[in-house]
Amino acid sequence: KNREKNMAWYDRILGRDVEDQEKLNPAQSFIGMDEGLTIDTREIKDNYRSAYEELEVVNRAVNMIVDDSADIKYDVGNKVNGITPVVDNVRRTRVDLLLNKEPNPFQDVNTFKRNLIIDLLIDGNIFVYFDGRHLYHLPAQNVTIHSDTSTYIEKFTYDGHVDYSTKEIIHIKENSFKSIYRGTPRLKPAYRTMYLLDNMRKFQDNFFKNGAVPGLVLKSPNTLSDRIKERMLQSWSTRYNPKNGGKRPLILDGGLEVDSLTKINFKELDFQSSIQANEKVILEAMGVPPILLDGGNNANIRPNHRLYYLETILPIVRKMSYAFERYFGFELSENVTDIPALQPELRDQAAYYATLVNTGIMTPNEARDQLGREPLEGHDELRVPANIAGSAANPTEGGQPPQEEEQDNGE
Repeated sequence: KNREKNMAWYDRILGRDVEDQEKLNPAQSFIGMDEGLTIDTREIKDNYRSAYEELEVVNRAVNMIVDDSADIKYDVGNKVNGITPVVDNVRRTRVDLLLNKEPNPFQDVNTFKRNLIIDLLIDGNIFVYFDGRHLYHLPAQNVTIHSDTSTYIEKFTYDGHVDYSTKEIIHIKENSFKSIYRGTPRLKPAYRTMYLLDNMRKFQDNFFKNGAVPGLVLKSPNTLSDRIKERMLQSWSTRYNPKNGGKRPLILDGGLEVDSLTKINFKELDFQSSIQANEKVILEAMGVPPILLDGGNNANIRPNHRLYYLETILPIVRKMSYAFERYFGFELSENVTDIPALQPELRDQAAYYATLVNTGIMTPNEARDQLGREPLEGHDELRVPANIAGSAANPTEGGQPPQEEEQDNGE
């Protein structure tokens, strides 16, 4: 009776059970209202896009992360026990095709992944539409999330026109403190530095565009009319502008003198040290060790390259793999056999696997599989090590080779 009392009249029509309702988050209604009924992109569209397109260091860092992340393939394993996939009628071979070879008939897999990761860096979110056979990228800045006061998300809307159900969209969210629905882009912490760097560049451009003559003052002992002042300024700008040559001799008459308003010189206007410091801050905020862009013969490049993959690239790839794993229900792992930064030195690698094979811990074909090579026929058995005391397979034989018994001829 109490159970029926707690059920609403529409619960029976929809086939809902009160026990299922009790498992929902009681605070979701407050979370949904705090976030708002609709959650659009939290970022101004031109903030990071212009920085990516105009600032060299931002463009280079974003392209490094995007290209390196998109190159890592997924190994598709068995069904994950204990989770309920969003779609359960997709085969393992189909998932491998979508994630590693052909996401849809119109894009190669690398282009598809690069579009996704750029959205993650610039907007903090990835939205992928699955139509039952193919995957399609939805630009994150145009996707609106509709919160639900009882579950989590009611639906997704693209550009205010096209609605998608929660079962049609794979949402990958970057880390965020303020929202459980939308992530914070990685470029956001570096926005102030990017803005300052952009202003430095614009100051330099305007300085040279306006004639590159810092703060000169013409002094006159007499009071000049406004008309004469304007004529002198126009004459100065036209004849003695460095853009027009600027090497004509200057003749001052009528008691005019030239004085300097500021002591700034061209070297100080270069901002080279400040620009380098700001570029370093931007790279560190994005997770790219600055030494990787310096190049040169440096002993720290390899460990920093490995750190870059472990702390920047692989976490991004895993965020995506967890979302695809939850959606399709198959276990996904990153295939890093072709990533030089994550592999030991060839000499150390050869010694490591040779030791495991020769000590009987690993078969030759297992070692070949770890090295990304095809198995060979007849190399699936463990090698039994032998020592100088005799065969390890039968220590009773000792180290002496077997002797043929002498035939007794009666002599």
